[in-house]
Amino acid sequence: MIEIIPAIDIIAGRCVRLTRGDYDTKKEYGDPVALAMEFERMGFRRLHVVDLDGAKSRHVVNLAILQAITSRTKLTVDFGGGVKSDDDIKQVFDSGAAMVTVGSIAVTRPDTCLGWLHTYGAERIILGADVRGGLISTNGWLEESAVTLQDFLNKYLQDGVRHVLCTDISRDGTLQGPATELYAQVMKAHPQCRLIASGGVRSLDDIEALERAGVPAVVFGKAIYEGTINLKELIARCLPKE
Repeated sequence: MIEIIPAIDIIAGRCVRLTRGDYDTKKEYGDPVALAMEFERMGFRRLHVVDLDGAKSRHVVNLAILQAITSRTKLTVDFGGGVKSDDDIKQVFDSGAAMVTVGSIAVTRPDTCLGWLHTYGAERIILGADVRGGLISTNGWLEESAVTLQDFLNKYLQDGVRHVLCTDISRDGTLQGPATELYAQVMKAHPQCRLIASGGVRSLDDIEALERAGVPAVVFGKAIYEGTINLKELIARCLPKE
């Protein structure tokens, strides 16, 4: 059964969603802590939190919100956005995150990324592979690298990474369906990868298509906030029973 993970992106203390990573398209959806508590009440067990302020400013900003979520829920939280230094990652873990997503630094400072992988272990580090036109984007998707997705995954999976969060930026926030073929290709090339698909999910049909493609997990947010996905049906279909 595919693992379903709701997402909370944070700007200025509020839950927001962007379209294709464009900060000018920001739309607010309320208090992130209250939303996290509601997700737990619904039966979700995991939460993906992104510090968009941190991603843009290149250091973690919203630690207080992370700490509030982890202290007021039992959700397994993975956190990304602005984690660029040893202090950043230590503070994120100290604030209750179970896992940390690292993307930009994996491109710009691979030795640091591999050091964290060794220090914290492969079960606590998620490689963030944010893709636009086949190339990895960095720093809140504001900059494009020359690194291809294939080379990026080949390197880090060989070096011991197990968890990968892959976002097709062209689909993110559009509600136009995920890049299922892309994720199927990743799984075919790297069947051992614990892939988390992200971007474009609109409906339960999208999630079922990802499951048929062999994708282990999916992150989505806008479909929940905009009401395009039937949450009752989704929970009955995808969440494990107590």
